[in-house]
Amino acid sequence: MDAEERRKEILRRLEASPAPLSGAELARSCAVSRQVVVQDIALLRREGHPIVGTHTGYVLRRPEGARRLIKCHHTADELEDEMDTVVDLGATMEDVFVNHRTYGVIRAHLGCGSRREVASFVDGIRSGHSTPLMLVTSGYHFHHISAPSEEILDEVERALADKGYLVPLDSYERETLS
Repeated sequence: MDAEERRKEILRRLEASPAPLSGAELARSCAVSRQVVVQDIALLRREGHPIVGTHTGYVLRRPEGARRLIKCHHTADELEDEMDTVVDLGATMEDVFVNHRTYGVIRAHLGCGSRREVASFVDGIRSGHSTPLMLVTSGYHFHHISAPSEEILDEVERALADKGYLVPLDSYERETLS
């Protein structure tokens, strides 16, 4: 198993476990040292995964409310409108990622839950120092969005669909990218 597969396995185990998992236990299950697991946990945290270390092991902090994976497609000029649509309905855009055919999954943490946070992100893009991640996949990209309820997530999906931004997830994407 390569490093990316190992980190996916660590996340899968944390998501499935109702109790903390020790570094030694994760190391045994992945056939690596505990130090490799510590490094993997640090990388996963940097990617935005809410992993918490406790005295008995690692746990995945579960957000209150609901969370959903969505797939979108739009132009770079529509980026701010997409993000404002999500936050205006009371949801948080947790991340953005693409599934590149050569590079695999490329992910960035966003944590945008207000127009102020959206504006700050968009200003960073407009500064010219970076380009939107979605441009490497011709405008197709994914987000995890969270909200206090499933009803709000339903509203977000309807609003994004009405604007033509929402793309249906295929079964492969739903299974492997969630």
